[in-house]
Amino acid sequence: MSARVRRVLLLVLGSLMFAVGALWTFQGLGYIDDTSMSDVEVFAVVGPLVAGLGVALAMVAFRRAD
Repeated sequence: MSARVRRVLLLVLGSLMFAVGALWTFQGLGYIDDTSMSDVEVFAVVGPLVAGLGVALAMVAFRRAD
């Protein structure tokens, strides 16, 4: 796998992780209603962790000098 393809895959995965983490955070905090995850504290804690890991993964992809 070339370095460019690996970088793009890491960026896409990081972006998806950030989006899912943000969604879980907002659901866990109750800002998004009518879901089974609304007002569930676990998602309010796990969401920012997943979003942060996504940002970190995207930063690694940007910094790779392969």
